[in-house]
Amino acid sequence: MLYFGKRSTICKLKNVIWWVVYYSTANTFPSCFPCSGPTWGSCSVGVFICLDCSGIHRNIPEISKVKSLRLSHWEDHEIQFMAENGNELMKQKYEAAVPIYYYKPTFKDCQVLKEQWIRAKYERKEFFESWKSFTYEAGVRDGMLMKRGRDNGQFLNRRFILSERDGTLKYFTKYDAKEPKLVIKVDTINATFQPEKIGNPNGLQITFLKDYSTRNIFVYHESGKEIVDWFNSIRAVQLHYLKVAFPGATDAELIPKLTRNFLKEGFMEKTGPRQTEGYKKRWFTLDHRRLMYFKDPLDAFAKGEVFLGNKDHGYSVSPGFPHGTSCNSSWQYGITITTPERNFLFTCETESDQLDWLKHFNNVMSAPMSPQEYTSKNMLSFRHFIGYIQQMYCFMALQLFSSFKIIKHS
Repeated sequence: MLYFGKRSTICKLKNVIWWVVYYSTANTFPSCFPCSGPTWGSCSVGVFICLDCSGIHRNIPEISKVKSLRLSHWEDHEIQFMAENGNELMKQKYEAAVPIYYYKPTFKDCQVLKEQWIRAKYERKEFFESWKSFTYEAGVRDGMLMKRGRDNGQFLNRRFILSERDGTLKYFTKYDAKEPKLVIKVDTINATFQPEKIGNPNGLQITFLKDYSTRNIFVYHESGKEIVDWFNSIRAVQLHYLKVAFPGATDAELIPKLTRNFLKEGFMEKTGPRQTEGYKKRWFTLDHRRLMYFKDPLDAFAKGEVFLGNKDHGYSVSPGFPHGTSCNSSWQYGITITTPERNFLFTCETESDQLDWLKHFNNVMSAPMSPQEYTSKNMLSFRHFIGYIQQMYCFMALQLFSSFKIIKHS
């Protein structure tokens, strides 16, 4: 029970009024993003918030003054203020002009996304007026980010340029370099925050396709605002590209095609195509229908990919292994993915990991495939074909070289 001072009849009546205010203005409309139930309130902004959000609000005391709903003393005028405002009205006010491409975090997202969303709303008032211009829509973004080296693993300052007109993201090894080290097409980009993997609270992973292969680069910036601005600028440029490429598509159809979080990541062990090779520990990333595996979580290139199609097209997943298959893995919780081409065998360290991977694989395979996903499947098949041709070419060259040596010595 919430008490304000002595346990008098007036204080109990105030408690009743307070909880009427709370239930009428807080529950249906989360203040920041869907999260746990509100247990705190900002008596200066007029919103009810959860424990996590209260910590962020507390870091901007000039804007937001937070109090516990159960433990703090609330003045009459503060209760009145909360009654006159509340989450629904404040959402209409502070989110009046949020761009459709702007990523609204959920309670599952990392701290920097949640903090910058709250600061953008209440501190900078970015979405307060519909006529305001956004830095994300400047057309060009030019700045420095710390980028992890592909070979040495060191983070070095690199210049990045995002261009809406060219539809590209370029990076340069030197600020005054005339030619970029790499040119990335925005339509192939996925960007997702990975603070734990990168080892920095503002760590961002950028994944893209290069020569039919998946490539990763890892960047961060010391400023949380700067890295989140880069993230939303990429989404803004992607949306512009998609609207040009698909002029008849609606916003609701295009938004899911922007950056997305990976469905699941983690270690599993896998064996080779003959299923007699030893099991090797690999880092797996499930990016919707693409299951990629890496030797290390921070590898620049995937060692391989598995396309997960629809169940109606010969794709399935099951716990354990096919009958008669021996397992020499140190992990015993098996998974078999069946594709039209072959079976893929994996093992998990724990049963909970196994069940979680199975859940995600089943969800992906149960979803209908889009035309773009058929294109992705064909591109992956083409990449595998090119890889096969390259292997055959190397094998034939080796055979010719061996034959030449034999002839020379005879």
